[in-house]
Amino acid sequence: MKRFTWLIGILVLSLLMVACAGIAELPTSSVSEQAASSNDASEEETAETEAAEEAMEEKSIVDIAVDDGRFSTLVAAVQAAGLAETLSGDGEFTVFAPTDEAFDKLPEGTMESLLDDPEGTLKDVLLYHVAEGAVPSETVVTLESATTIQGEPVAIAVADGNVMLNESANVIITDIAASNGIIHVIDAVILPPSMSEAAEAADAMAEDEMMHANSIAEIAAEDGRFTTLVAALDAAGLVETLSSDGEYTVFAPTDDAFATLPEGTVESLLEDPEGALKDILLYHVVGSVVTAADVATYDSAVTLQGEPVAIASEGDQIVLNDSATVVITDIKASNGIIHVIDAVILPPSMSEAAEADDAMASDEMMDAKSIAEIAVEDGRFTTLVAALDAAGLVETLAGEGEFTVFAPVDDAFAALPEGTVEALLEDPQGDLTNILLYHVVEGAVPAETVVTLNSAATLQGSDVTISVGDDGVMLNDSVKVIITDVIASNGIIHVIDSVLLPSAEQANAAQTLLQKQARPSHAACGSN
Repeated sequence: MKRFTWLIGILVLSLLMVACAGIAELPTSSVSEQAASSNDASEEETAETEAAEEAMEEKSIVDIAVDDGRFSTLVAAVQAAGLAETLSGDGEFTVFAPTDEAFDKLPEGTMESLLDDPEGTLKDVLLYHVAEGAVPSETVVTLESATTIQGEPVAIAVADGNVMLNESANVIITDIAASNGIIHVIDAVILPPSMSEAAEAADAMAEDEMMHANSIAEIAAEDGRFTTLVAALDAAGLVETLSSDGEYTVFAPTDDAFATLPEGTVESLLEDPEGALKDILLYHVVGSVVTAADVATYDSAVTLQGEPVAIASEGDQIVLNDSATVVITDIKASNGIIHVIDAVILPPSMSEAAEADDAMASDEMMDAKSIAEIAVEDGRFTTLVAALDAAGLVETLAGEGEFTVFAPVDDAFAALPEGTVEALLEDPQGDLTNILLYHVVEGAVPAETVVTLNSAATLQGSDVTISVGDDGVMLNDSVKVIITDVIASNGIIHVIDSVLLPSAEQANAAQTLLQKQARPSHAACGSN
């Protein structure tokens, strides 16, 4: 048993010796070579990065700006202001560098003006883009402001991952390292607060001067588009009012607006300058300053004339009294504001009076002229009038009662066969009367009712058929209604393009006419 145990021990020991010998014989070059290769690659990348950083750091802020190509305006400004040496020398600076496109956004002529004063305003503006010390972006985003070399702070804000300066310039590229600092690229030129305030004050002063220089009346007189309005204000004695101190809003009609009034209206108004003209002009004036933005929120505004003007906003447009559109807004004057409109507006009381006058005039016209009188005066119905006179119907169509007459024009009678009209006039109480009465319907039937009918009974006794199609309103399928609703004191006239013939009478009338036309020929033959 002891011998067996001893043999087992010798066997294990032998196996261990063989294993150790195998390990000792394994090649070590492959492992070491892989490690060396990895180290070499890492060292090369590190070397390239360091070389790039060293190359950048060897260039000053000015060198980088010159070489980049996106900062040509900035470089020219820096050189003009004598700052190139400063930003190329020792020290550490942070430059917020506007691109050429940023300078292009400035109002036209700004750069030229700045370059005319390189040691003054230009230098201050450039130094406002420079902070002392190298401030990387990771620090910038923690700041609310940074003091510039110009002396005033620049405001810094971070929103949605974007950095903004003075709420106007975006930082678009960060951390361009230079030998003497860091460049952060921005998309707009920033101005010191003192300069911004001065510019705003100058603008306000210029606006105030402009406002105080010209009154509403003066602006209207100098503009050239309001000659009729100015003449009307002068005639009504309102020029002094709109030139004096006070606050007014004037809805000013252009010359074209006055030109759209019915012929003679302006001349008539100028004959009554202290009456209707003055009322109309004052209806265009509100006794306070109302900007377009405020006007758009109103439903109406009371005018100096005393009556309100209705106001409606339709999309981007402001409409007064449903008739005049505001076409130009907010022309400021020393004593108020002007909004230009494209039509003259009338006070509601005048509009109602004008409508009443029109209605009265229409009624008077209707009461004044009968169907027969209208036909006589029109000039297009000479044959019809001659026929009515021959048939003794003029008095009927000139008297009381209500009739609807389908009136053929002269061209309609001319289209009949040659000699037809002459033959009918020889028998005025027979066929002529029948044909004329076939054109008359009892009662005043307007066009809107005619189109709803299939037929209408005439005074001759037969119906005339009515149809409505693509060609309009047709009578008896062949005669077209070409003018409707000519109003008379005793009815309505609808004008037609052909003569109507009663269907039952047509053949008889034609036969009668032929016989009448043939009789002289027979007599002549018999005498021979």
